Amino acid sequence: MKTLSLWMFGLLFISLTGAHGLNNFPENFVVAKTNDDVILTCGPKADGDVTWKFRMFPSEEMEDVDSEGNIQQEGQNLKVSEVGTPMLGEYSCWRGEEKLSATYLLLEDEEEEQFDSLIRCRAKSYDCNFSCKWTRDGYTAVRLGLGHECSEGGKSCHWVSSTEQLQGGGFQFELSHSLSPYAEESTMLELTAEAINDLSILRRTKRFYLRDIVQPDSPRIVKCQEMDQELNVTIDPPSTWSTPYSFFSLEHEIEYELKDDGQTGRSSSSALIPKKISKLRVRSRDSLVLSTWSQWTPWKNVRTGKRNLCKCKNTAKYCCPELPAGYLDKCKTKGKKKRKKTVPWIQAS
Repeated sequence: MKTLSLWMFGLLFISLTGAHGLNNFPENFVVAKTNDDVILTCGPKADGDVTWKFRMFPSEEMEDVDSEGNIQQEGQNLKVSEVGTPMLGEYSCWRGEEKLSATYLLLEDEEEEQFDSLIRCRAKSYDCNFSCKWTRDGYTAVRLGLGHECSEGGKSCHWVSSTEQLQGGGFQFELSHSLSPYAEESTMLELTAEAINDLSILRRTKRFYLRDIVQPDSPRIVKCQEMDQELNVTIDPPSTWSTPYSFFSLEHEIEYELKDDGQTGRSSSSALIPKKISKLRVRSRDSLVLSTWSQWTPWKNVRTGKRNLCKCKNTAKYCCPELPAGYLDKCKTKGKKKRKKTVPWIQAS
């Protein structure tokens, strides 16, 4: 009956204080499954008599650990039997007023969540950096690590903490790798994620090739040059794409809207598209490994014919042919003359 009451108290306590959980990873922690037995050691400095103290969350006061029931002190170590919610928290070892060590006891989160449902990664190019987003809310601390040492929980793992917390409780990460962008990719990246929710920790690992997460930024529409019966669209890679562009080639897809009937069409094999279109947009992908397509660029209105070219000063909005030097200055002069002609003569009274 006493054990049942302790469990109910523990569950109620976590539900009431979950908002005060861990916001970062403790320096030392042990992960246990439900009903596991765990031995907590006092540390290398321990000699003679020691005492153990406990608190569930950092905001609480330390209390002496009573050596009874599921928690027994064995010499300088502490044995926690049949680990459950009430036993989770920080255990610290003391010699008098000196704190010798501290270890958090956390519970392994056994939810059957797959890696891809928790985190999404993307590389803008084949450079040495890529980003990941942790998409699941409810977690107060998340970290990522690359390599076998991290997947095995080794002490020498270089963990990366979040650089930015997203709206809705997610986290944004920036990671670096040492793969050569010029060599054929034969080594997979091994990414491990750890996340804390209250006093439970979720751990997942995934192996993948860098090429699997490559998605370029949107390309740049440079100009729309009139040909006899077609429009030749010049497209530049995004500034974030790997160089030289001759080696890291991109293929582009153009989507356009016809002037006559408003129907849309696409061209992926050529930069030549029908001449009589009202607007267009472009996206890109790696032409060799057929990576994920980039996001579409914003729609750009197309300006052709001499009568429309004076509106081409706004190149962010319009796709125009390459204009002769000084062309837009002449447009300004024409505009001033036109305004003078339209100003009415007012007779003084």
